[in-house]
Amino acid sequence: MTPLVTTAVLLAAVTHASWNAIAHRITDRLVGFTLILTGGVLIGLAAAPFAPLPAAGAWPYLLASAVIHLVYVILLMTSFRLGDFGQAYPIARGSAPLVVTALAAVFAHEVPDGWAAAGIAVSCAGLTGVALWGLRGRRPDWPAIGAALATGFSIAAYTVVDGLGVRAAHSPVGYTAWLMVIQGVAIPAYAVHRWRGETATVLRPFAALGLFGAFLSVSAYGLVLWAQTRAALAPIAALRESSVKSCSCGNNAAVQGAG
Repeated sequence: MTPLVTTAVLLAAVTHASWNAIAHRITDRLVGFTLILTGGVLIGLAAAPFAPLPAAGAWPYLLASAVIHLVYVILLMTSFRLGDFGQAYPIARGSAPLVVTALAAVFAHEVPDGWAAAGIAVSCAGLTGVALWGLRGRRPDWPAIGAALATGFSIAAYTVVDGLGVRAAHSPVGYTAWLMVIQGVAIPAYAVHRWRGETATVLRPFAALGLFGAFLSVSAYGLVLWAQTRAALAPIAALRESSVKSCSCGNNAAVQGAG
């Protein structure tokens, strides 16, 4: 990994943790993700005309990733509902790099060397430590932990699918734009159906915060997708989670204080 790739992934880590914190601060999870995903669709539609269309070989990955991302959002919403941010988030993010390492070895034929494997292990151990620290003095909430682990598996799945897809696309910006469009339709459509004529009223109080979260989300994942065209998947996945430890600890009290 070059210094440029490392910097891009670290920046993506910070922005990704930030949009997850924003999503958690919007008390109605469906409202938060509806705004973030709708914003992602709008950004994708705005960017798509200015980027090369992904190559034909990338579209199966795009469609598969959209389905996996939908599962991820549902699981993330569930884990936030069942457990507090400081516990659920590091478990979800910390379990993913280990699974990415295994999947990348099978599907991308990328086996990390000793130093890379050690770095992945240290990253996952650190995030696990954050989660365990949050459990001190309390009984484990097994449903929340199970949802967070399932979220981690979904993260690993879309990480590998998108890593292979963006390489096949020969256009990181085009792949990112169309992924935002394809993956961002289902949950907002469900929300509109559920709220019907009250959609604007429900979304308006959180619109600015949610759309800012969308900008952070697209920026973060676009940086990761670009990095995946220039380095192995597993080290990127581990490095991406490096800022979650401080972000989760720093946000835990604030989130609990906000209810």
